[in-house]
Amino acid sequence: MRWIHGVAVGALSLALAACTTSPTGRSQLTLMSDEQLDQMGAQAFDQYQQERATVGGAAYRQVQCVTEAIVRSLPPQAREGGWQVRVFEDDSANAFALPGGYVGVNTGLLDIAENQDQLAAVIGHEIGHVLAHHANERASTQSATNLGLSVLSSAAGLEGAGGEQVMAAMGLGAQYGILLPFSRRHESEADVIGLQLMAEAGFDPRASVALWQNMSAAGGGQPPEWMSTHPSHGQRIAGLEAEIPEVLPRYERARQAGRTPNCGRP
Repeated sequence: MRWIHGVAVGALSLALAACTTSPTGRSQLTLMSDEQLDQMGAQAFDQYQQERATVGGAAYRQVQCVTEAIVRSLPPQAREGGWQVRVFEDDSANAFALPGGYVGVNTGLLDIAENQDQLAAVIGHEIGHVLAHHANERASTQSATNLGLSVLSSAAGLEGAGGEQVMAAMGLGAQYGILLPFSRRHESEADVIGLQLMAEAGFDPRASVALWQNMSAAGGGQPPEWMSTHPSHGQRIAGLEAEIPEVLPRYERARQAGRTPNCGRP
């Protein structure tokens, strides 16, 4: 049992040493280096481009215009090296941003986002995930959870078929009790950061509510919220509405300072 105690203490020490703070002031566990995450982001972006067709023209120009406007409002260290933008031929209304400075938008999202401000709500949200190191946090949480389950299994002597069933139940508990709620927290945090970013860039943050109303109308059914990695549409809209009064002054100052993006529509 002494070696198990040592593993647990070592894991706890590592976790404490790797605690950081998100842009909203929340404590985080981040075990991976920025270099590792940037390399993984580059590999994922390359693979995505190999698997899906990209489009140019007006659709690409709008996405690039919105992204560039938001990137100009980022802290200097987040602008280093520039951000690569691609539009993918895909009917699903999705977008993503990856560590290392990569943004991808599916053509299906451009059918949902009715104007540049609604598109900025999505791109700001996705870049918010990167600024908040959510990929690092998710990977670190997964590793720490797996280590904890392994240590607990050894400590309790859970072996054989019966032990496997108990561990499976414990794993399910970790999935719904830790990992998925953590992801919902990330989504809500990225919503807040995204509102701040789009407002600083001169995009109207009130458009985020209209965007998610469009998403709700087009999205069909959702799994129960406790089983989902994302907040429900209703919860997300309510959260955005609560934050908008806080970011409207940023938007007004940005417009007064001449940040008035004109990205058009495909």
